[in-house]
Order: sequence, then C-alpha cells, then structure tokens
Amino acid sequence: MCIGSKMIENGQSISTVSQSLGIGENLIYRWKNKQKKAVKAAVKGEKSDFSLKLLEENESLKEKVKQLEIEREILKKALFIFSRMT
Repeated sequence: MCIGSKMIENGQSISTVSQSLGIGENLIYRWKNKQKKAVKAAVKGEKSDFSLKLLEENESLKEKVKQLEIEREILKKALFIFSRMT
C-alpha cells in the first residue's frame, strides 16, 4: 500500500493528496480504479494482470532466496574448513 492510499484512507481528500505528493488527481483516480479491479478479481478468484505480476515476482524472489541460502551454507562450510586449517 502506498502513502497516497494511506492518506486517502485517513480521510484526506484526493486533491489534498495530489498536491502534497505533486501528482495529478487523475493519476490517483486511475490507481484507485486499478486497485478496485484487482480487489474485485481477487474476491472472484480471478487473477488480474497486477496479481499475475505479483505472483511472478514472488516466485522469482523465492528462487533468489533459495539460491542465497545455498550460497550462505557453502560459505559457512568453507569458513569452518579454513578456520580448522590454521
């Protein structure tokens, strides 16, 4: 959730939010409409373009975490081996 969404949820008007962020009101309305569509699709069990992108990014990040964990374990073992040699 972005800061603009939080500001609107806290009762600030869209015009106030657009002025404080330095962006046009129409952009905020577009973001709100996209968010509403994504929420409706999620409720219906459909996957919007936005949610598909999030799922793809999530899978990519999971793979990266797995790779980094493997590399960390290798480094731990190497450190253990080299510390025993001295």
